[in-house]
Amino acid sequence: MDREEFVRRTEAMRARLYRTAFAYLGGEAAALEAVDEAVYQALRHLHQLREPDYFETWLTRILINECGRELRRLKRLRPDEYLPEAEEGFDYDALPLREAVARLPQELRQIIALRYFGDLTLAETARALSIPQGTVVTRQRRALALLRLELEEGEP
Repeated sequence: MDREEFVRRTEAMRARLYRTAFAYLGGEAAALEAVDEAVYQALRHLHQLREPDYFETWLTRILINECGRELRRLKRLRPDEYLPEAEEGFDYDALPLREAVARLPQELRQIIALRYFGDLTLAETARALSIPQGTVVTRQRRALALLRLELEEGEP
């Protein structure tokens, strides 16, 4: 794959990458930074891409790793040093869902972020996380059940 094709394919999936990073990190600035860093790392390591057909999965995996690094960095900060930013056009009605997703265990949150915010298929999610499709289905079912329980408990 040459750089021109890399740029074309990366631009085509930029919105999906952003949604995935936003689901992981919860803030616009952090999500944009993670996407930019993932694209930079992918360009640097483009020669390591063995199967160009799996470019989207490969780049998504790089993004997931970058989001994980950012989450670890944020955990080291004191809570008052990192406050999620209020964003223009933010849907405050979706806040309970966002908080519920953030409270899921990491392995379940990954599935929700990739499947529902990143619009990946079951097969793409399995490839991105290097796990069997059956495991994706099981974790997705468990995550949705936990979210349903938590959100129903919060209803008046």
